[in-house]
Amino acid sequence: MKLSQIFELIDGEYLSIGIDHDIAHLMTDSRKAFDLESGLFFAIDGLHHDGHSFIPELIKAGFQNFVVEREIEAFPEKINIIKVASSVRALQAIAAAKRAKFNKHVVAITGSNGKTIIKEWLAQMLSEKQNICKSPKSFNSQIGVPLSVWPLSDAHDLGIFETGISEPGEMTSLKGVIQPTHGILTNIGSAHEQYFTSIEQKLDEKLILFEGIHQLYYRNDNPLINEGIGQMKKPPKHKTSWGFNSEADLQVEKREGSFFILKSKTETFTLKLHSVNETYVENIMHCICFAYFNGWSPSEIQKGIDALRPIKMRLELKKGINQTYIIDDTYNNDLAGLEIALDFLSQQKHYPQKSLILSDIPQSAPKESTYARVAELVQEKDITQLYAIGSELADFKSLFPPSTKFYPTTEDFLQHSTDSFEKEVVLIKGARSFGFEQIAKQLTERIHRTVLEIDLDAVTHNLNVYRQQLKAETKLLIMVKALAYGSGGSEIAHLLQFHKVDYLGVAYVDEAVQLRKAGINLPIMVINPSEEDLPNLVTYNIEPEIYSFAQLKVFSEFYMKKGIELKGHFTINTGMNRLGFDPEDLEALVNEIKHLPHVKVQSLYTHLAASDEAEHNNFSLQQLQTFKAYAEKVEQQLGIKTIKHALNSAGIVAYSEYQFDMVRLGIGLYGIEPSGKLQHELKSISTLKTVISQIRNVKKGETIGYGRKGKVTKNMRIATIAIGYADGFSRIFSNGNGEVMLNGQMAKVIGNVCMDMTMIDISNIEAEEGDTVIIFGEKPTISDLAKKAKTIPYEILTNVSDRVKRVYFAE
Repeated sequence: MKLSQIFELIDGEYLSIGIDHDIAHLMTDSRKAFDLESGLFFAIDGLHHDGHSFIPELIKAGFQNFVVEREIEAFPEKINIIKVASSVRALQAIAAAKRAKFNKHVVAITGSNGKTIIKEWLAQMLSEKQNICKSPKSFNSQIGVPLSVWPLSDAHDLGIFETGISEPGEMTSLKGVIQPTHGILTNIGSAHEQYFTSIEQKLDEKLILFEGIHQLYYRNDNPLINEGIGQMKKPPKHKTSWGFNSEADLQVEKREGSFFILKSKTETFTLKLHSVNETYVENIMHCICFAYFNGWSPSEIQKGIDALRPIKMRLELKKGINQTYIIDDTYNNDLAGLEIALDFLSQQKHYPQKSLILSDIPQSAPKESTYARVAELVQEKDITQLYAIGSELADFKSLFPPSTKFYPTTEDFLQHSTDSFEKEVVLIKGARSFGFEQIAKQLTERIHRTVLEIDLDAVTHNLNVYRQQLKAETKLLIMVKALAYGSGGSEIAHLLQFHKVDYLGVAYVDEAVQLRKAGINLPIMVINPSEEDLPNLVTYNIEPEIYSFAQLKVFSEFYMKKGIELKGHFTINTGMNRLGFDPEDLEALVNEIKHLPHVKVQSLYTHLAASDEAEHNNFSLQQLQTFKAYAEKVEQQLGIKTIKHALNSAGIVAYSEYQFDMVRLGIGLYGIEPSGKLQHELKSISTLKTVISQIRNVKKGETIGYGRKGKVTKNMRIATIAIGYADGFSRIFSNGNGEVMLNGQMAKVIGNVCMDMTMIDISNIEAEEGDTVIIFGEKPTISDLAKKAKTIPYEILTNVSDRVKRVYFAE
């Protein structure tokens, strides 16, 4: 679509006009901006970031086309800048026009839960026969939906798009973009409930998406949903339901094991599902209902169910062999998903070497333009080495760099040595039929099956929540000590560096050295340096805390001999009584510093002793006022202006008027707000999970575990899970004090927690060996475990052993 055609679709004005480019790509994230001439960047003034602030950087890089919401600073001639009232509305209008040209079916999916998984499963099943255009990942917002619809073209047979809303009035615009012919309503629940006056109002808002469409599919076991659909002012032309009742168009009945009987008006048939978990059954039944009433036979549906693979909703970053990092995005390959995965790859700065293992893109058309775009992406994203697997990629060999290595099949690739992968980041991106999970398994570091999953999007969300609490001029220091509170130091630090925080803080110099070796170049403050650390402080440009006269003397002499400046962070003790100069020492300290011209007071700071406890509010205020008075006195006597900071995570919330020049964010970044006042806005970033190693039946009167502490008072079914106190699951959780989550239900620990294993009671829970067990996450939470252990969440987090594999996720 020409830019001039796009201009006609939106109510805007040219601030600058250049060449009338063909626009192939719409983008809202400056970090992902590519195609200098065929890309169109929409500057959006959002909740956490203002896209206008990135325009100078994009112009400098040669980007040509912009949609903006306000006047911008000086820019070169002959670039295209279109000013509109709302960049989001302009984006939606463009996508809606593109959708209007598509004359085949489009399916819209909405509901409180399950949208993404149903969309992915349905696309997997239908892609055996059709070329599907679908929302990448969970792109279902006011911005995500138009970005999802834009790639729709005549080459596709069907569009499948999910939509999400968070408040009234949002669905109408999304319906205008998708213009669905068919719809799936997943369910109705409590998500975003605070923005609606009632669940009925929320349901009515979601049903706007399906007004006047050709066909709606839904579950009819919920009277509220039935009533809402019945009261629609402009109902769908046809409505098809499934449910565990005789009124459904597709009646479902549970039988033995994982078998289900389904009955329509014309036939009765049996399907075997992967699980009997209630959520799984609901999600897969939506897909079955849609496929069945669109002409799929029961045998074809069973074949589709059997071929379904687990949907990885997020990209996974894992440690690999030979000091590599692996981004595992197997099971799915399309252009939209490839671009997202390559964006994530480009954000990883652990090593400069970036490799891509890529399969053919089945069901893509036209082939030549698809693989031409793949070749462009390989070049744009600075891929160092491409491994191309599949006959289609080989057919277009001339499009790719000469260094590309081609393999006919996954098996051919696996025959070659993996030793060639070393100190690099590797993206594995393959379609389901290629079985790339074999490659991921071969390249991933071998560690036992207990993993700590870290949601990088949740980290970013929490960072933005706290940034909203700060004044524009307040700097932000993030504490990443103790492996970033157990979450993995360098990985979290890379994310923070990407989001341009001002400082990182660690406890020991060794931690800072590891960050430097991992490519972190942000300023780093270390709060407990020793004399033995001096060479590394200098070599790696690490800034020490200075807390005593003796330490200052030793450190200043060392730096003076080296002929370099000592940037010190001077601690004032106002009541913590841990480290620091007492207020009565400050006069002498000022005199000492005056005679040390090579010593720079990089910052003055103090530690609050009880900022998370309201009962000590007066004491905390006294600390802050004491610090303010003495810090300003030091600045005045030395004739300097330095960085002053006192607030920790709890202090940021409780004493925002005392932000000074910088704040120190610690546990809050990791999803725990110590005072509880901001907890509802934060997201949990960590999920500790393991698997069931074995299930056994134990008879009444027997015992379980060491010391025979687990008393069996009735016949029981127990599971042994692959985690113990050596992994961080404390012995304090023994004998029923601890609970874990298994298939949506809580299971109590029975007997003593062992070093590497724990036994749980699953007598009333359907489970199989290999099933996933949640130690902490959404439920039970880290705070839940801390209460059981009579400790604080910090200890639960930092106790997770180094031998537990960390896996990092991002949308």
